[in-house]
Amino acid sequence: MAGGHLFILSGPAGAGKGTLRKILFQKMDMVFSVSCTTRSMRPGEAEGRDYYYISREDFERMARCGEFLEWAEVHGNLYGTRKCDVEGVLYSGRDILLEIDVQGARQVKSRKPEAILIFITAPSLDDLESRLEDRGTETQAQLDVRLRNAANEMRSAREYDHIIVNDELLRASEELAGLIERYRDRTPVPSGGN
Repeated sequence: MAGGHLFILSGPAGAGKGTLRKILFQKMDMVFSVSCTTRSMRPGEAEGRDYYYISREDFERMARCGEFLEWAEVHGNLYGTRKCDVEGVLYSGRDILLEIDVQGARQVKSRKPEAILIFITAPSLDDLESRLEDRGTETQAQLDVRLRNAANEMRSAREYDHIIVNDELLRASEELAGLIERYRDRTPVPSGGN
C-alpha cells in the first residue's frame, strides 16, 4: 500500500516556522503532527493543537519505552514525536508535517530516509533577534539561549533537502506550498515499518 509523504520543517526560533505552517494548512490538506513537550503552555496555545503538554517524568518513561520517532532536549525542555501518530497517518496515505528541531530532524531522517527536510530561516541573526524580541514570549536569559542555538541551527541548514529564507511572508509561504506540491505530484513512497 502506498503511503503519504513525511515533511519535516525546522529552523531557528523566530524564523517563522509556525506562521508558515499555519498559512500552508489553510491552502493544503495535510496532517500536522502534534509533538509532546515538557515546556509550559504559552498564551494562545491549546493542548492537543499546539503540543501535548506532559510532565518530564511521563516524557522520560515514553522515551525509555521507545514510543518516540524522535525526541530531543531543546532550550531546557524535552520535545518528541510519537511514532504511532506518524505511522498511522502515513499508512492511511495522507501527508504529514512535523515541525521539529535540527536534532529531531536528523533522527527522523536516519529512521525514515524518504522524509523531506525543509529548513526555514530568517535573512540574518539580527533579524531573528528582532523577531524574538518582538514576540515577547521569552525572558532575556531565554532569548540569549535561543540566539546562541540559532547560530548553531543555521549552520545545520546544509543538511536539509531545501532551504527557504523567510524574508517576506507571502513569498516564503508560496515557495513552501509550491515545494510540497512538487513532491505530491510524484508517486508516494511505500510506507515502511522503519
